[in-house]
Amino acid sequence: MFGTTLLLSFREIRRHLLRSFLTTLGIIIGVAAVITMVSLGRSVTVDIEEQISSLGSNVFFIFPMEGDRGQFRAFDDRDVVAVREQIAGVKSVAGQVEANVVAIHNGQDWESKVEGVNNDFLDARGIDLDEGRRFTDAEMEAGANVCIIGPTVVDEIFLPGTSPLGERMRLDAVSCQVIGVFATRGSVGGGGDDDNSVLMPLTNVQRRFTGENNIGYMSVSYDSAYDSAAMTAALVNLLRERRVLLDGQPNDFDIVDTAAINETVQSTVGTLTVMVAAIAGISLVVGGVGIMNIMLVSVTERTREIGIRLAIGALAREVQMQFLTEAVVLCCFGGLLGILLGFGLSYGLAGLLGFPFVFDLAINVLSFVVSALIGIVFGYFPARRASQLDPIEALRHE
Repeated sequence: MFGTTLLLSFREIRRHLLRSFLTTLGIIIGVAAVITMVSLGRSVTVDIEEQISSLGSNVFFIFPMEGDRGQFRAFDDRDVVAVREQIAGVKSVAGQVEANVVAIHNGQDWESKVEGVNNDFLDARGIDLDEGRRFTDAEMEAGANVCIIGPTVVDEIFLPGTSPLGERMRLDAVSCQVIGVFATRGSVGGGGDDDNSVLMPLTNVQRRFTGENNIGYMSVSYDSAYDSAAMTAALVNLLRERRVLLDGQPNDFDIVDTAAINETVQSTVGTLTVMVAAIAGISLVVGGVGIMNIMLVSVTERTREIGIRLAIGALAREVQMQFLTEAVVLCCFGGLLGILLGFGLSYGLAGLLGFPFVFDLAINVLSFVVSALIGIVFGYFPARRASQLDPIEALRHE
């Protein structure tokens, strides 16, 4: 019974192929729009998560700021030690300073930046090495002239296909020996390139480039088993005490939690994606109205045929099933075309905008199911109307 009904539905759709295609345009556009919006939302989320992960997972960044009197007080090594020793859940703490420099090697020069760090900084930021080694304890303590360089620096001033390990290069007037190449960190915010940097021992950069013992900012990695909000509160209390801030005075530092940023981004992008997808989904309703309209036209055109079927013994429910099946097949056909179109649009736009393409199987399956449900909902009234026609009156219809 169902197989015969399905074959008849395909026959009727094929008989008016152009009209059937135009009828399903609303479904096609609606499904494609929903899939494209949700896929792009996922792509944006993944792209932002990758940028945040390049900063390190479960990391606090603590920056000095101007106080209420316009005074700027930088951190120092004692602040780093205090955070390491007095805050529970801390895995590693590292201070960092940086300066803009010109990297020179083999007659090539390139504008870059030097970052004064230690091995704790590499741990906190999750920085791996593609080649070479980390700093030794003796090198960090003495502020040795050794450096770990980024992929961009390697590409710009070293010969292609050669290893920079053991080579000497200059940063402005300071010579250093390359002991490692760190893995790509990409870019984070503002279009900056974190691969275009040179890492040197903190004391060396303080002595040779900044001329101060100050710390630019602190990176604090923590155990994910600890509550980040409680750790933030403990950090605030410790730093306020160390910086002698009285009650009522605002903090002259800022704490940024990468885990909290990640959660906020996911929540915000997810909400926006749902809203945009819901707006795009309105076209599905419009497409459903179009399906109902064309099915009513089909009932009117085939009134005499319906009368003949009823007169020779067809049941009303069989006629109803016939027209309902046609509506569902039309919507499923539109849903499949919409999925293909949505896949192509989301893939193309993700590549055009520079986002990673994310295929979401769930939204594709859900879109197809929704398109079938639209066929049932909007096809029921025309099918019901066809099944309730009086056979005698239907046979008289011209």
